[in-house]
This record gives sequence, structure tokens and C-alpha cells, in this order.
Amino acid sequence: MHNQNMSDIIEAYLKKVLGQDERVEIRRSEMADRFNCVPSQINYVINTRFTVQQGYLVESKRGGGGYIRIIKVKLLDEAEMLDMMIDIIGNRITQKNAYSIIERLFETEMLTKREANIMLSVMGKSLLNADGIDENELRAKLLVAFLNNLKYE
Repeated sequence: MHNQNMSDIIEAYLKKVLGQDERVEIRRSEMADRFNCVPSQINYVINTRFTVQQGYLVESKRGGGGYIRIIKVKLLDEAEMLDMMIDIIGNRITQKNAYSIIERLFETEMLTKREANIMLSVMGKSLLNADGIDENELRAKLLVAFLNNLKYE
């Protein structure tokens, strides 16, 4: 475990628990104590590694009896998943979030490795960073076009 950073360790722990239950409810302070880290580290892991794009729903309640609940989302079918992703993308998407969506499609075997690599290759900043064009808008249009194509094949 010495090669993993704290975020990786916390993520692995939460995914292990989710593998058993499909949902986990935690308290930030208890998790911080368990892993000997600051509570903001727990927030960071949850906000970056348990996103809707990656197949998780996160609910939280602040205050004394507060909690963070992480639920592994089960989608009914591929079309529903693609529609949800298209809604999430909207009119703009960052490179990081686009990569997360493509990774999720590959993990769920909706894309082959080759298809995923092709999609990743056109989502990069170097390709989309053109004068006078908003790269996040262009990236969103490309990704939505890919996803719509997957829905109707």
C-alpha cells in the first residue's frame, strides 16, 4: 500500500464497502479519524471519484447528525445510461469529465478499448483549443454526437 496515496486508499475502501452493499453511509469526521486525515480529504475523494459520470449518486446532510451517502447507480439499460450522460454533459464539459464518461462507457463494455481511445483522442485540450471557439462547448457537442450514435446503432 505504500505506493498508493491517501485518496487512493480512501477510494478503495469505499468501493470495497460499496461492492458489498451498493450503498454506504459515512460520517466525514469518522472517516477522517479512520484514515488519519483531514475531513476535506474525504470531501475531495467523494467529489472527484464518486461522480454521476462514474456511476455514483452522492447525498449529504450537514450538521450534528450529518452524513454522506454514496449509492452505486444501477441503470435499466444502455439507452437510459446514454440519455443520462447526455443530460449531464449539457452544452459544456471539461476534458476531465469527458474522460470520466468515456471511461465509464468502457468499464460497462458499451465501448471497446479502441472506440474509447478514439473518443479520448478527440477530447484533448490540444486538439480542441482553437481561436475563438469555446473548447468545453465543442467537446460537449462531440461527446453528445458520439453518445447519440451509440444509442441508435
